Amino acid sequence: MRLADFIPKHMEKILTEWEAFAATLLPAAGDMTSLALRDHAQLILEAVVTDLGTFQSKKAQSEKSKGLAPQVAGAAETAAQTHAVLRAGSGFDINQLVAEYRALRASVLELWMDNGALETSGVEDIIRFNEAIDQAIAESVGHFHRSVDRYRNLLLGMLGHDMRSPLNAIQLTASYLNSLDAGEEVSESAARVMRSGASMQALLDDLVDFNRLSLGLGLKVVASEIDLAPVVACELEQLRAANPHYQIEMTTSPDTRGRCDALRIQQLLRNLVSNAINYGSRDKPVRVNLRCEEAHICLEVINWGPPIDSSDLARIFDPLERAGAKQEDRNAKEGLGLGLFIVREIAKAHEGAVEVHSELGETTFAVRLPRHATA
Repeated sequence: MRLADFIPKHMEKILTEWEAFAATLLPAAGDMTSLALRDHAQLILEAVVTDLGTFQSKKAQSEKSKGLAPQVAGAAETAAQTHAVLRAGSGFDINQLVAEYRALRASVLELWMDNGALETSGVEDIIRFNEAIDQAIAESVGHFHRSVDRYRNLLLGMLGHDMRSPLNAIQLTASYLNSLDAGEEVSESAARVMRSGASMQALLDDLVDFNRLSLGLGLKVVASEIDLAPVVACELEQLRAANPHYQIEMTTSPDTRGRCDALRIQQLLRNLVSNAINYGSRDKPVRVNLRCEEAHICLEVINWGPPIDSSDLARIFDPLERAGAKQEDRNAKEGLGLGLFIVREIAKAHEGAVEVHSELGETTFAVRLPRHATA
């Protein structure tokens, strides 16, 4: 009997074995019903049967065996893709998902071969069956990864949002204690809490923004006509307070008015200066230059220290990267590896760009924004 005829005829037995195996994939399968355990197994098998009955060239067969079957634009989600999403939502991991397909493959072929002698056409059926299963695995794994990424990003986004309230309470309490003038010991402790809270707030802001970008929501930018000099000066004062052992200098041009989002510019500056402190020399100042040309706002952050390796320059703005000085040259502070990525996205949201130059012991991050951006 041809495999395409065998599968529909013995569908219930195959599904029973699939269900029995799926039930062993704990803890995710512990409380699942029979219907949930079977999920889209029958539809997946029906798609395999249809595939077995469809003519395919050798090239098409080869592509399918690699999980590279052509995708039709606008086509409905396949059963394998839907199955992956549901399994991800039920708590299955990627190894358990693939194990289901391995078990399905073995179950079908063993039942078929136990049913009778292998016909001449059987070898071709086995090859085609394996190719169809491989394609289903590729579809499932791809969708599974995308689903897990989305669930993770949503979770981190909600976590970041929910952490804001208790963090604000900590910062306000520390600020209140600092204002009581209750003695040097209390004031110093409150100041440490305020600095730590500010650092946590910066990390939290980067995390929330990263999740917005990962979910395709983009950065929220509200631009208005502002004078950038006091905006930059205010942020640098906070950075000096949080990093009392570092010297941070500032120079500006006479006219520093432009159209941008003040809070985003401060976030951008905070990340660049923090990066300069983390990777620069302790005994030399971080220099911030702000100037406005006729059509552009130029903001530079310069630090001295070991240069960035040329191989790192191409990926330094990628998320979760910490390209820069060697570990032994790096100062103690660490972040999430999102700071420079957020800097680039803020610049892009203002229709601008950021570049980095590092040579002869001097590293310069230069942000260039349209002076009257429409962001």
